[in-house]
Amino acid sequence: MSEPVATEPTALRISVSTAIIMALFTLIFTALMAGTYLATRDTIARSAQAQKLVLINEVLDPKSYDNNLLKDVLTLASTPELGLPRGGQVWRARKGGQAIGLVIEANAPDGYSGKIGIIVAVLADGSVGGVRVTEHRETPGLGDYIDPAKDKNKAAPWIAQFAGQSPATLPLAQWKLKKDGGEFSYRTGATISARAVTAAVARAVSYVHTHHAQLYAEGNTP
Repeated sequence: MSEPVATEPTALRISVSTAIIMALFTLIFTALMAGTYLATRDTIARSAQAQKLVLINEVLDPKSYDNNLLKDVLTLASTPELGLPRGGQVWRARKGGQAIGLVIEANAPDGYSGKIGIIVAVLADGSVGGVRVTEHRETPGLGDYIDPAKDKNKAAPWIAQFAGQSPATLPLAQWKLKKDGGEFSYRTGATISARAVTAAVARAVSYVHTHHAQLYAEGNTP
C-alpha cells in the first residue's frame, strides 16, 4: 500500500500565510489612521488657531484691531536676535488699515531649565501691550511664576509689569531686574527665569523698533 499524502501545512506555507495576514492588517490599520486624520485635521487646525488667538488676545486688546490677525501674519526666517534659529511668526494688528501693533514670537535660551518661549505685543507707539510665556520647563513652585497661570499672585502677576512700558520712557538699557541695576522686580530665590524673560522681552522690543516698517510691509521679510 502507498503511504498517505501529508496534509499538514509546511513551514513555508505558514510563513507566507502569516505574512499575508500581517500585510492585510497593516493596510487596514493604515487606511483607518489615514481616514481618521483626514476626518479630524480641519477640526484640529481650527482648535489650534483658536487657542493661538486666545493667547494673542491676552497681550493685545481684541477691540483695538479689525483685521484677521491669523491671516495677517509674517513668517520670519532664522532670527538669532530673537532666539529663533528656525524662525518664528509676527502677527500684524491693524484697524481701518492703520498699524495698531505687532505680536512677535521670541525665545529666552537661558532659562533655568532651558528655553523659554514668549510672545510680546508691541503697540504702534512703541509701548508693550503685554507679554505671555508660551513654553517653559521652569521649576514648579519656584521659577514658573513667569507664567501667569502658575503665578500665585493672581491680582498682580509678575509678567504684568511689562505692559505699558516703553523705550521712550524707560531706556532699553534699564530693561533688567532690579538686582541687576534695572527696573523690573523678581521673586526672591528665583531670579534666573525672570532675568531670562526680561532680557528676551527687551530684545523683542528692540527688534520691533529697528524693523517696524519692514515687519508691517505686506509680504516683506526683514
